[in-house]
Amino acid sequence: MNSLSAANTHFAFDLFQQLKGSKKDDIFYSPLSISTALAMTYLGAKENTAFEIGEVLHFNEATENTKERTTTDHVQKLGNVHHQFQKLLTELKKPTDAYELNIANKLYGEKNYQFLQEYMDNVKKFYLTSVESVDFNNAAEESRKKINSWVESQTHEKIKDLFPKDSLKSAILVLVNAVYFKGQWDNKFDKKNTVDKEFWLNKDTSKPVQMMKQSNVFKFTSLEDMQAKILEIPYKGKDLSMILLLPDEVDGLQKLEDQLTAEKLIEWTSSQNMSNAHVDLYLPRFKAEKTYDLRDTLRALGMMDVFSTQRANLSGMSGRKNLMVSKVIHKSFVEVTEEGTEAASSSAVSVHLTSAPTYSFHCDHPFLFFIKHNETNSILFLGRVSSP
Repeated sequence: MNSLSAANTHFAFDLFQQLKGSKKDDIFYSPLSISTALAMTYLGAKENTAFEIGEVLHFNEATENTKERTTTDHVQKLGNVHHQFQKLLTELKKPTDAYELNIANKLYGEKNYQFLQEYMDNVKKFYLTSVESVDFNNAAEESRKKINSWVESQTHEKIKDLFPKDSLKSAILVLVNAVYFKGQWDNKFDKKNTVDKEFWLNKDTSKPVQMMKQSNVFKFTSLEDMQAKILEIPYKGKDLSMILLLPDEVDGLQKLEDQLTAEKLIEWTSSQNMSNAHVDLYLPRFKAEKTYDLRDTLRALGMMDVFSTQRANLSGMSGRKNLMVSKVIHKSFVEVTEEGTEAASSSAVSVHLTSAPTYSFHCDHPFLFFIKHNETNSILFLGRVSSP
């Protein structure tokens, strides 16, 4: 594996396996945003702290000398990872009228810790953001409000109160990442076709939802051995797509999740595997907003030292070894509705497929979805809809 998108896809699935747990709740997060914030930390990490972060983010597989736990300058040795992030973030930040995507990452550090100029320059260069000094020691509440206000402004006020009251009292270094996404479909759903339908939470229980409907040509595949189907809905401009993974059975999601790996998803959604088909698509309107405190999750994946007062080595940030990460909080918001632009793009394809069979894709029971950036093959968001 030699690319950042493959590393990020693996990390996305490792996170999912941790977050899905035994609960059947909705899940929604941006693996890309989380890995970007952690990569900013990685930039200042040394020795075993760096090695562990590299392992968890799958960066070590993308570089040589994985056994070496040396103090080699990570900016040089792993420059390719940071350069790849720079390229990816530049690509994602390109202005477009097709959708709104804002990935907001920032490091907030206690002002008594002087950050090295080289580290601050590199964060700005590779991650297009900055390190900001705040007074956690004497003004924790003011610092908290300042951080929350920045996140709110970056996410069109969709994400409020990222840090609850009193949550930053003993903080030293805080990684903040928030993501806002609003996309328009390449072919919008006609609101006249949206109807009240039942969504089955399990075999015995259902709830009424607003079900959107459209018949169109989509990239589609049926996974016979997995008893599941996959469908891709492009967003306006076709830079981004939503991929839906729907089990055939109402209670089939658990089986699908247990079998799902990064490799399988890459294979299933490849152009060799998906082909244009006429599909009757039913998709519920849904909205998700989730907050995760990722410290324990990341520790469970093997990122231990960075959270330890004794063992953390972030000397690449401050020149000293007395810095550790105290919190990694992630909050994300998504809303899926009928909205989009007037469709003209698929009519040419439809002509060739009028005599082909029509498949049905009814998302009337729990399913998974991904939103990906097609050119870089990056999963921006990953979610599970259990109860829209």
